[in-house]
Amino acid sequence: MWFNTDSTDVIKELNSDSLNGLTSEEAKIRLQKNGENKLASKKKKTMVQLFLAQLNDAMIYILIAAAVISGIMGEISDSIIILIVIFINATIGVVQESKAEKALEALKQLSTPKALVKRNGELIEIPSEEVVTGDIVIIDAGRYIPADLRLIETANLQIEESAFTGESVPAEKDAKIVLEDEKAPVGDRVNMAYMSTLATYGRGTGIVVATGMDTEIGKIAKMLDDEEEESTPLQKRLAQLGKILGFAAIGICVIIFILSMFQGRDWFEMLLTAISLAVAAIPEGLPAIVAIVLALGVQRMIKHNAIVKKLPAVETLGSVSIICSDKTGTLTINQMTVKKIYINDSLVPINNIDIKDNSTELLVEAMVLCNDATSNETSKTGDPTEIALLDVGNKVNLFKDSLNEEHKRVDEIPFDSDRKLMTTVNAYENKFKVYTKGAIDSLFKICNKVLINGEIVPLTEEKKKELLDASNSMSDTALRVLGASYKEIDNKNVPIDSLEKDQIFIGLMGMIDPPREEVKASIVECKKAGIIPIMITGDHKNTAFAIGNELGMADNINQCMSGSEIDNYSQEEFNKIVNNYRIFARVSPEHKVKIVKAFKSHGNIVSMTGDGVNDAPSLKAADIGVAMGITGTDVAKGAADMILTDDNFSTIVNAVEEGRNIYNNIKKAIIFLLSCNLGEIVALFVAILLNWNTPLLPIHILWVNLITDSFPALSLGVDPKDSSVMEEQPRSPKESLFAGHMGIYLAVNGLLIGILTLFAFKLGERIYPNSLMHAQTMAFVVLSVSQLFFSLNMRSTKKSIFSVGLFTNKYLIASIVFGILVQFAVITIPFLASVFKVYALTLNDWILVILISLVPLVINEILKIFLRMKKDK
Repeated sequence: MWFNTDSTDVIKELNSDSLNGLTSEEAKIRLQKNGENKLASKKKKTMVQLFLAQLNDAMIYILIAAAVISGIMGEISDSIIILIVIFINATIGVVQESKAEKALEALKQLSTPKALVKRNGELIEIPSEEVVTGDIVIIDAGRYIPADLRLIETANLQIEESAFTGESVPAEKDAKIVLEDEKAPVGDRVNMAYMSTLATYGRGTGIVVATGMDTEIGKIAKMLDDEEEESTPLQKRLAQLGKILGFAAIGICVIIFILSMFQGRDWFEMLLTAISLAVAAIPEGLPAIVAIVLALGVQRMIKHNAIVKKLPAVETLGSVSIICSDKTGTLTINQMTVKKIYINDSLVPINNIDIKDNSTELLVEAMVLCNDATSNETSKTGDPTEIALLDVGNKVNLFKDSLNEEHKRVDEIPFDSDRKLMTTVNAYENKFKVYTKGAIDSLFKICNKVLINGEIVPLTEEKKKELLDASNSMSDTALRVLGASYKEIDNKNVPIDSLEKDQIFIGLMGMIDPPREEVKASIVECKKAGIIPIMITGDHKNTAFAIGNELGMADNINQCMSGSEIDNYSQEEFNKIVNNYRIFARVSPEHKVKIVKAFKSHGNIVSMTGDGVNDAPSLKAADIGVAMGITGTDVAKGAADMILTDDNFSTIVNAVEEGRNIYNNIKKAIIFLLSCNLGEIVALFVAILLNWNTPLLPIHILWVNLITDSFPALSLGVDPKDSSVMEEQPRSPKESLFAGHMGIYLAVNGLLIGILTLFAFKLGERIYPNSLMHAQTMAFVVLSVSQLFFSLNMRSTKKSIFSVGLFTNKYLIASIVFGILVQFAVITIPFLASVFKVYALTLNDWILVILISLVPLVINEILKIFLRMKKDK
């Protein structure tokens, strides 16, 4: 490990020279040997490949087979209708998925275009792709790190690594340190700099130890590349349903064919009838309807600030039981903020400070003037800690620009990590003030007095203890504490080494990256819905617990685990204990994936939210990855299934509610379609079993399945949301589509529709004994119209349609009216009647078939009354 090795040994091992760098010839050889310093990516799928992938489904195979056989048998119209459905379904899937899988491209774009290196003893700027191992790279503020470096020299170097490690404060770097811990996490490797991070302060030099896919960010890219796509719960259920229906269709064909042999029927006619019955067993429109309902759900979720990249992710989000969330920028605002100050022997919340108090005004003035950052309405630059101090000044109208103009800086001692202090000299009327800010223990070394209520008193050991206690109390709540001191001098030309002596201690400020205001309520909502929120962060354990405890995620620090502790367990061992923890701190990308897999091993549906490069592998490994749209990196967005456009954790709760309602609506649509198809099977199978004439033609079945059924099914898919859905526990991923007595409900209504269809057919034969077509027409109308009325029952299997609201789903009412009108047109328009082989019904016929068709609606409403009465008892 390079961070365990002295920099001089690293230079020797890589055959480089810290003064002159590599020669051009050597760099060229290494470039040819190891390749360019860029991230590899797997070949993108073509539109054709994406389209073909949509067809890789058991139900689609069966539909294609049905279309081919129907065509061979001369039923060309049937074949065309089936193929149109398949095409619509595949096209919807392609449109959504062609926007996904951009993670690796985004990772490549993160690399800086230029790098400053030593070649042949000279400083030259080269494209980052040409950087090779052994190159000596020059680092200064504002430059991106072009590759993984072992630092050789550092001068107050600070590197912004939040998108990489999850820490909200830039990491201080020190080239002299050699780490002994071989398992030190990335965030603790103070002698290393990593590709795509940003230098924010100071300067340094480093030797390139890894390029391209061998870098830490390259490892993340490979993890993304290697992660296998996993089917969502809905996809698994639909695939299983497709197989069941496929076997059922084949079984029905075989049974019918065998029966036809015993009955002495024409085998060709029976083969055609068997195929029509097999077609009846399969809801041809189901794949397209599910895709359309999900797509409509996606459109609704955009209005709630959530962009879904893959359609099945909508349903998956609704079944989430664990939300693993990154801390920085997701649960917190990703901005260091002063929360408390200690002044005049009192700890005061920042909102309660009295700027009219001279001591308080002096403390704020010291923090603003002894500061190299900027913070105004248009921009914020510099160290986040210093920006937080300027924001306090902005809050009380002590602005840096005006203060600097009034009290110009005439001298300074820059901050360095050894002293842990920064000092400036500022001009006042007839005098100068020396301001120093830094760590409290360093300030104690240069102070001998303290300012309390405008009075300067000696800084005794007792006073030091009081100040330390105040500092520790803030540190215990994970606040980062900085103090300030000052003294007045008459002459600015005093020796520089005397500036940091005999100063007067003013006070302390404690800051933190605070939680978002709305997150606490969202977490309460999550828990009410049976969802467990988990924090995963690169920050230290104490900081993570302080935020988690404030948000109500964890009760005590024993519910926190660090990355180094995770390393002590194998994946199998970790799986057993993961449920005991709610916060994981100081973690690496590998740890995040391990955590997600551990929760998934308990049968949970896991969502992972995040915004940084380091979140990408776990976003991909989770059942659904949720990226932040504003602060999120392109890498996170590319790896995620869903993007939050407002970076608001509470948006996830809204999305979960939407997802649950969408799943319930899809379930309604599926049960509705299967009930209707079962009715068709019952009608055909019983008729053939009893050696009756065929009550329905293949084109009748396809028409009902694809047209009459489709619009009510779609309308059920957009049924208004149930307000009580977030009071339910998350669904088990193993829960069947037919759970909660839905299987019985399906069977009863399927039988009812089938029996009524046969009743209408036999009634037609009795009324019109010499016209089979007339009887088939009556059966055709009853089958379609009874299903239309039955769709009203599907809005709720417990509540009456009147309590749900008969007209609250206007789309469903419109689809029922439209279905009846279309059915009327098919029967009455001569051209269509000849295509569908139907007979024009009389007014009495219409009244009769409508009354028969209302029976399922009436019976279901009566049954609901008895069920509610039974429940009330």
